[in-house]
Amino acid sequence: MEKIKKIRPQDMAMEQIQWYIQENQLKPHTQLPSERELCTMWQMNRSTLHTAIQQLIEERKLYSVKGSGTFVAPPRLVRNIKGIQSTSEAMRKTGYFLWTEVLISRIETCDGYVARKLQIKEGDKVFHLYRLRIRNNVPLMIENSYINYEQCEGLEAHNFAEESLYKVLRDLGILLTKGTEKVEITFATEEEAKLLKVEEGQYLYYQSGVVNDDRGVGIEFFRIMARPDQVQYTNVLTRRDTR
Repeated sequence: MEKIKKIRPQDMAMEQIQWYIQENQLKPHTQLPSERELCTMWQMNRSTLHTAIQQLIEERKLYSVKGSGTFVAPPRLVRNIKGIQSTSEAMRKTGYFLWTEVLISRIETCDGYVARKLQIKEGDKVFHLYRLRIRNNVPLMIENSYINYEQCEGLEAHNFAEESLYKVLRDLGILLTKGTEKVEITFATEEEAKLLKVEEGQYLYYQSGVVNDDRGVGIEFFRIMARPDQVQYTNVLTRRDTR
């Protein structure tokens, strides 16, 4: 007979903490009661509670400030790697304001690497858009986009500190319907570390890919460096009938 596996005390404590946050509708950056108060409230062992809190900190659901206490962490920005969605659209779903710092916004001639990605000729014009994305004064990611300029002339007239790139493309009649992308792990260069306010060499998510329009024409080649403590990637798994 199969033995029933007992739930570990720290797992029960983690569930209790998360239930407390939901039940009391605690918003991000709200301070939790002290460990002593929570132990008294739930008649819980202090070391068990401490272990549970540390685990939730590792999972980015809580964070601690030395000398102040433990706080509810803001939710990470969730990116669906299977869908075509702008950062602005993803951020609106969280209810947070996204601030954009435009670092580069200009027409350039593309090198051979970008040309191969967009399936255009080396030396053709591309619109280069390089942006830092920030939420609540915390840098989230660096977005580096190269747009096939022949397909969408006039992009340089737009203010992408305030406008969404994908919305501008839609207004120009460009329908982004499919593409390819991959997510890897990389390490922050000196420049990336400075922009994202992390240590040089810290690991980052590296997302890159090409987005095509409804005719199959390459419109955007993008590279994104994202902080793993601020951004989470998800995918929906489906199973085909193998009969």
